Amino acid sequence: MKIVIAGGSGLIGRKLAAILEGRGHDVVAASPSTGVDTLTGAGLAEALSGADAVVDVTNSPSFADEAVMSFFSVSTRNLLAAAKAAGVAHHVALSVVGADRLPESGYFRAKLAQERMIAEAGTGYSIVRATQFFEFLGAVAGSSAAEDGLHLSTGGMQPMAADDVALALADGAEQGPVNGIVEIGGPDRGTLAGFVGRWMHAVGDRRAVIESAEARYFGTRLDAGSLVPGAGARLMPTRLDDWLAAQAPTGVA
Repeated sequence: MKIVIAGGSGLIGRKLAAILEGRGHDVVAASPSTGVDTLTGAGLAEALSGADAVVDVTNSPSFADEAVMSFFSVSTRNLLAAAKAAGVAHHVALSVVGADRLPESGYFRAKLAQERMIAEAGTGYSIVRATQFFEFLGAVAGSSAAEDGLHLSTGGMQPMAADDVALALADGAEQGPVNGIVEIGGPDRGTLAGFVGRWMHAVGDRRAVIESAEARYFGTRLDAGSLVPGAGARLMPTRLDDWLAAQAPTGVA
């Protein structure tokens, strides 16, 4: 298969390209650095020519409400139009678990709008909703910092490794359109405070952890199920402790 990865130079895009190339596919890692820009449309027609599937793992450079909505609206519209013109049969998009449950978040509203655009485009599609990545637990910690420590939500969470996200996307691209939503997550469920606390311990961060149901996750209040996949989700194998151990030689980013 010829598979185009929009956002191919990012964390997930690079891992996905390596998996698909290892399986013998013709992979185009499309990004502005390779002359393909989903915001302007530059290079899209050439990249998508003859493609069997496109996997969209692009992300907004800004998470401000208006900026992130503009990014996903414009980028997705251009990618859908170019894919349709090229006759691409399968549009795969990476989204987030909880996109339909956290309307206070501008980012989650933008991802939900992206999902709807893809579902209404009239072509074969698969939307893969993933839980938070282990790789971003540090960013979650940073966003929660205050003078007295980290104020972390007791809301539910089931994070996963970026390698497992890429693996699930590769499988989805190969298997063809489901014309719906697939959820993926990590093997273990806990609280956001618990997972971030374990990450902090592993990297030697000794700041106080202040757990609270009122603590915000990038401005949004969580409940027990906000960031947890539902029944029927595909649970990937990598556990946080194993992932942390694998980062030890070079340090956790």
